Amino acid sequence: MSPNTCWLCMTFRAEENGIISKVSLDEVLQWSQSFEKLITSKHGPMIYKTYLKTEHSDENIEFWLACEAYKKITSQRKRIYVARKLFTNYIQPQAPKEINIDSPVKKSIVRNLQEPTESCFDEAQRVVYMHMERDSYPRFLESKFYQQLKYRLRTDNNIPSVC
Repeated sequence: MSPNTCWLCMTFRAEENGIISKVSLDEVLQWSQSFEKLITSKHGPMIYKTYLKTEHSDENIEFWLACEAYKKITSQRKRIYVARKLFTNYIQPQAPKEINIDSPVKKSIVRNLQEPTESCFDEAQRVVYMHMERDSYPRFLESKFYQQLKYRLRTDNNIPSVC
């Protein structure tokens, strides 16, 4: 990376939506009020995910977001398919994006996989939420990543053209 290209620009260049140009300073400042405000804001989850990628822990937000989408599934056939996919990707031992949940929660999910309900991942999602809220969220707020984002939006409300 050349000295003229900021690390934040490099990080967001990979984002498919150009999300950095869409986020407002007001939204970014609200994220420091609570994890809930970050995770439920319009652009917060994707920016937080980008940050978590720098920590190699984006599986938590990916799982949390996948659970949010899963809850909206109305077709039982599709629910079964997606539940198995969530289990394979995040829950089973040695899963490619295995999340940190305890054995009783995993066993409960395994029992529910035969006829998965809208809520069968709720406990795992709650545990992951708590991990993020207590662990990576405070680091996010203190990170150069978040501080630089606030600074850029305060100074010119946009990423400079050098990006």
